[in-house]
Amino acid sequence: MELLQKNKLIKLKRKNRGNIKLVNAIDKLIFDIEDADWDKQTDIKISRPDVDCVHSDGFYFFDINIHRTMILIVF
Repeated sequence: MELLQKNKLIKLKRKNRGNIKLVNAIDKLIFDIEDADWDKQTDIKISRPDVDCVHSDGFYFFDINIHRTMILIVF
């Protein structure tokens, strides 16, 4: 999948570079999304059990360490 606006996650990572757990969680989220081949919501839940669907249009909350980020996924 293509991750648009990745710079927002990179900015959060740069801002918190002393927090190794958060930096690693952001890297894992970026890798998981870019490497994913999701066709439906159940595929997301299998690869990322921390995800919560918040809207039927494809908005999901992903946990990144102690933070959460909302991402729109278009199938």
